[in-house]
Amino acid sequence: MNIKIINNSAHPLPHYETLASAGMDLRANITEAVTLQPLERTIVKTGLFIELPIGYEAQVRPRSGLAAKKGVTVLNAPGTIDADYRGEIGVILVNLSNEPFTIENGERIAQLIIAKHERAEWKEVTGLSNTSRGSGGFGSTGTK
Repeated sequence: MNIKIINNSAHPLPHYETLASAGMDLRANITEAVTLQPLERTIVKTGLFIELPIGYEAQVRPRSGLAAKKGVTVLNAPGTIDADYRGEIGVILVNLSNEPFTIENGERIAQLIIAKHERAEWKEVTGLSNTSRGSGGFGSTGTK
């Protein structure tokens, strides 16, 4: 699938690191380093603009290594970029660690996944079919 992209950064286009990768890394496109204090959040611009076909979204997700090693994650994960959005891709990062974290220009800060989606139409009814689970939720199926 081809997706139109404008790259206003000095960094390479997002790409798959391996043949089986689902996501492509997004890089910070900033003029100076940004330090996130513990529990602080910021929007980090990427310099990228995309045009997705209708029926697709781009999901902005955390990089697992950044989350596990530094406590830095995407706050609204997954963030959704709709097919009709034409603005610059920004990533909402939050520092959930106890230490300041500095974001450098060109640093890989998140990953982007392209996903097909459906559009639903509601069919209002007065009842739903029964299942063995019923209305049980939030751990009702157990932990083991």
